[in-house]
Amino acid sequence: MTMQPLFRALSAFLLLVSALPAAMAEGRQPGVSPWGPDDEIGRLNLMTDESRANVLSRILGGKSYDLSVEYYIGMPSWQAAGDPHYRIWMTHTPEGTVIDDPMNLGVTMNQHVSYTGAAVSMYTHMGTHIDALNHFGLDGKIWNGFAAKDYAGDRGWRVAGIENFPPIIARGVLIDVAASKGKRMLPDGYRISRSDIEEALRQQQIKLQTGDVVLLRTGRMQDYDNAKAYMRNPPGLSYHAAKFLVETAGAMIVGADNLSLEAFPSELESDYVPVHTYLLAEQGAPIIELVNLEELSSDQVYEFAFIGSPLKLRGADAAPLRPTAFPLR
Repeated sequence: MTMQPLFRALSAFLLLVSALPAAMAEGRQPGVSPWGPDDEIGRLNLMTDESRANVLSRILGGKSYDLSVEYYIGMPSWQAAGDPHYRIWMTHTPEGTVIDDPMNLGVTMNQHVSYTGAAVSMYTHMGTHIDALNHFGLDGKIWNGFAAKDYAGDRGWRVAGIENFPPIIARGVLIDVAASKGKRMLPDGYRISRSDIEEALRQQQIKLQTGDVVLLRTGRMQDYDNAKAYMRNPPGLSYHAAKFLVETAGAMIVGADNLSLEAFPSELESDYVPVHTYLLAEQGAPIIELVNLEELSSDQVYEFAFIGSPLKLRGADAAPLRPTAFPLR
């Protein structure tokens, strides 16, 4: 075979590969855990007794920051795939208990002891929440190769459910992308790049460390009480910036103040949520969404102890989270 046909064949092959969706060209598949075949929490294994003690020992004291949002009827939520709205209803009211007397206590007792109770119904990915590693997968498998056909039952996953997540105690870092650009809020659909992140960190004089909880501020939280505005084509993290945060900077968790973390439409033809599948399925990095970063931004607190735990919903793919930030020395 002469060299010319070989070069032609090689050129044709490279052209074909370049035309493939990026995910296919990269051979994307669920990651295999370096923490062993039974690992269900991925990069949360980066937390150690030493790392927790270190960050707790550096807490400045004084002011703390609640990074969660309120739940209310009409709140922003993902409904495009048919998931339920948030609902709250009263199961007991003081007046109703007097009339119904559900525990046969009599009018006098029910008038004396007022009884109020409520129930809620909601999607697991509502309000400030953290995604478990079973939330998204690739080709029927999630992080560490667990297959849906083997482990996903009608009552949730038998592995990698949110109940396995330990309390999160780690160094948190705010990357205030909106402020670094001198903007109240990033534009609709804006895709945060690696250079955006590096520039914000340079302005903040902060360096990322392995095991950080990295939280990106787009400014979208300012529209939280206006669900239509909040949900409209939000800015978010790019695929390659997500790779930078985990593979180069060593992030343990990546989060943001928007609902989707990533921006749309997708950068990859083969995957409609490439940032989610990359972080959760390939890297075992949990995602936190709807984080309220406005007060941290206002006070220019960029480094803090991040402390929070999700509800232990057995087999669930996510759960509400109420994280608190404590500035560090």
